[in-house]
Amino acid sequence: MNPTPLPLLVLYYSQNGGTQNLARHIARGIDSVAGCEAVVRTVPKVSAVCEAVENDIPDDGAPYCTPEELKNCAGLALGSPVRFGNMAAAVKYFLDGTIPHWLSGHLIGKPATVFASGAGLHGGQESTLLSMMLPLLHHGMIISGILRRKPRRRTRRQPRPDHRRRNAGLRARPTAGPAGTATQPPVTPPSTNRPSEKPSARFSDGLSHPVAEAV
Repeated sequence: MNPTPLPLLVLYYSQNGGTQNLARHIARGIDSVAGCEAVVRTVPKVSAVCEAVENDIPDDGAPYCTPEELKNCAGLALGSPVRFGNMAAAVKYFLDGTIPHWLSGHLIGKPATVFASGAGLHGGQESTLLSMMLPLLHHGMIISGILRRKPRRRTRRQPRPDHRRRNAGLRARPTAGPAGTATQPPVTPPSTNRPSEKPSARFSDGLSHPVAEAV
C-alpha cells in the first residue's frame, strides 16, 4: 500500500506567462520525486474596481488557492513577477489574508522557496525574492534555496617539481659508471660571496643599530 503523497503547493501569479512557465517546471520536478505531489494554484488579479468579484474558477490556468489548501500543504513554492523590485499586488493581497494561518501556526516549520521572473537583467529579481521571503519567515516557514554547485572537473595529476634537486651539485644522485660502479658527481661548495655587513653598535635599548659610514 502506497502512503499518501506529500502535497507541495506551487502558488504563483502570472500576467504574461513567464511565472506560469516557471511554476510548471517546478511542479514537474516535484512530481518526479517519489512520495511528493505538486498542487499548482494561482491567486486572483487585484481589480481596480473597488470590491470587484471574479469567478471562483479562472478562465485559463490553474485554479485559485483556497485557505484550506495553504493550511494542509507540506511545503510551499511561491512565485511572482517582478514589480519595481517587489512582488505583484495580487500575491501581496493574498498573503495579507493569511493572518488566520499565522495565528494558528499551521505553517510553522514547513519548507518554502520563492521564484520570480522579470523582463530583463537588473530588473529587481533579487529584491522581489526577498520581499516574498519576509511574510513566509513571519509564518515560521523554513526558506530553502538551490545550490549552485558545479561538478568538479577531473584532470590528470601533474608531476610535482623536485625541489630537492635545485642545487644539482649539492644533492645530485650518484650515476652508474663503467662496469656497474657508482660514481659520485663532484660536489660544488656553497658560495661564500656574501654581501659585506655594515658595522653596528649596541645602544642602551639593547638593539643593534647600523653605524653610518663616512663618505
